[in-house]
Amino acid sequence: MSASFALAGKHLCALLTEAGVPGVAAAAIHGPGAADETLFTAGHLKRGSPESVDTRTAFETGSVTKPLTALLLAEMAVRGEVNLTDPVTRHLPPHARPRRDDPPITLGELATHTGGTPRLPREIYCRMAMRRSAGPYAGYTRADLYRATARIRRRRAAGPPRYSTFGFALLGEVLAEVAGTGYPQLLAERVLRPLGMADSGVPPAGDPATRAATGHRRGRPVPPWRFDAIAGAGGLRASAADLLSYLRAQVRPEEAGWPLAEAVLATHVPRYSMAASAEGPAMALAWGHRVTRGHTLLWHTGGTGGFTAFVGFSPTAQAGVAVLANVTPTRGQPVLRAARRLLREVVG
Repeated sequence: MSASFALAGKHLCALLTEAGVPGVAAAAIHGPGAADETLFTAGHLKRGSPESVDTRTAFETGSVTKPLTALLLAEMAVRGEVNLTDPVTRHLPPHARPRRDDPPITLGELATHTGGTPRLPREIYCRMAMRRSAGPYAGYTRADLYRATARIRRRRAAGPPRYSTFGFALLGEVLAEVAGTGYPQLLAERVLRPLGMADSGVPPAGDPATRAATGHRRGRPVPPWRFDAIAGAGGLRASAADLLSYLRAQVRPEEAGWPLAEAVLATHVPRYSMAASAEGPAMALAWGHRVTRGHTLLWHTGGTGGFTAFVGFSPTAQAGVAVLANVTPTRGQPVLRAARRLLREVVG
């Protein structure tokens, strides 16, 4: 048994008995080689079901999708198809361009939450109130997103990060527009397949051909969420085995090959500091960024109506963890707290 496996068991098994989590899957990596890479699973696909979670079970990851959209942006920038400093209006059809002469929003600002876009398109709040079974984003099309984009009013240039699901949804659709395809297909072609993430994808076009876990909220199963035009902000479903491949690319990017190796490194660069100290919190491309005890840490969390996810790693320590659970984020965030403890121990 690897040290990482023992640590995962120590922190995650209690989730099933103490926090009411039906199932959990995790990946952990530590060190320069493959000697300490591990996968850990426990629990079941659905409460009361005899089917167990395995390393290829697909979970909704929610906002853990955002760093993959940022990686897609960096990959396309390495290829010369876009630039982080491009105004988003350069890649929008005329009817989607904001109608006011406000400071332009760049692609890089969308990827760092500094573009001033709202947290969500305002129509989504009505959908949330309606409690749609397939989630608040189901049926929200590119046309809907572009209509909302045309109404954006930006009153200032780049400022402190303000978390924006709207911004990442728009970024995903703009990149797909540039490539002349849909976001699910583009992400699969440029990121998922090259990294060997065969069980992962954005439904429906990239629906994983593996067993999917059932999400739970307050102990009850809930239907899967559909993201449609919001996919770039939260639509990915992934397995622990695939997230191990993803972590490997983050801590040993040279193994990913061109252009992803260069793109991965670009996503790690802090773009906006939120503290006077160089070791304080900062914003990279989608990732939260911090230097602690001499090690760089990057991380992102995610949640949907029935799932919680966490990915965090240290490129300097060549260590990282990913945790997936089929329960919606709850008060006290037991899944995220366990994941962060595991990350701290793996990084050392």
